[in-house]
Order: sequence, then structure tokens, then C-alpha cells
Amino acid sequence: MQRSAKFDETGQYRYWLKREWNAKGRAIALIMLNPSRADHRQDDPTLRRCISLAQQWQFSRLTVVNLFAYCTASPQTLKAAPSPVGQVNDQHILQACEQADQIALAWGNWGTLHQRDQAVLKLLEPFRDRLYCLGQNRTGQPRHPLYVPRHTQLQPWPHLLTDDSLSEPTTVKRSMAR
Repeated sequence: MQRSAKFDETGQYRYWLKREWNAKGRAIALIMLNPSRADHRQDDPTLRRCISLAQQWQFSRLTVVNLFAYCTASPQTLKAAPSPVGQVNDQHILQACEQADQIALAWGNWGTLHQRDQAVLKLLEPFRDRLYCLGQNRTGQPRHPLYVPRHTQLQPWPHLLTDDSLSEPTTVKRSMAR
């Protein structure tokens, strides 16, 4: 398996992480909350689950990007971080999505922090036909890979943006109304 990752010069921000087991196969991008301990040498439990799911779904390449590029094992730390998104994170999210056959949203409950979920959903508008998730949690956010059964299948993201919805955060409101 080929392993790679892109960090900033300080090592405090990870912009992407890639795993490739067959260069000719399909690619998936997973958009999660923030990086933890995985890097170009080692996997953490979340990444191991992501690899397992990607292989189960018949993908050969996986790129992980995050709403926040700041590296921490605790999402609570993101609240106090001076710049948790990272200077060039949006560029790397877009690049990962451009190179992916499918895009899975998987950030869990904390995506609403600083309304980052809404900012990224707006950024992903050009890719709306490739947006999937692992289901939704009770607040309507896309479920995190560690909190789904091992044989979970990708589902189309149910909150595809429309021109009317771009101006206000509606993802949670719509899901609560069901």
C-alpha cells in the first residue's frame, strides 16, 4: 500500500492523507472533521476503518481531507485553536474532490463548529452529483466512520444544495423536520 500525507511546515496542520492499493482503480475522497494521529507512515483507528470501508465499496484509492486541518485528537481543542481551518485547506479539499470518483461526507457532530459544515457544503456545490454519506446522525450531520456498522453502504447525500439554500445553513433544519 502506498501512503502519503501533506502537512504544513510546522506539522500542526495536515491537509490531506492518501492510501493507494491499486493505482488504476476508482478513487474516493472522505471529508471528515480534523486530523488526529495518522500520517504518511502510520494509520490510526479511524483511518483503518476508512480503508476497510473503501475496499468494501470497491475503491482502490482513498484521500482523506477535513473540515479543519488542525491536528488534534480532541475535537474540543478546535474551539480554542486560533486558526483551526488552516491557510490552504479549502484548496486541498477542492483538489481531492476533483480527483475523486465519489466524495463521502463523514465529519460527525462537530461539523457545525464555526459553521464550517455550511462553508464546505457551499465549496462542494460543483461536485453535488458525487456527494455521499454513511448515513446521518440525529442532528442531521453526516455520520463518522467509527460510528457506523462495518458493512455500511454509501448513501447519496440527502441535502443537495439548491441556489436558495446557499445563503443559510439548512442541513440540520431539514433533517429535524422529518
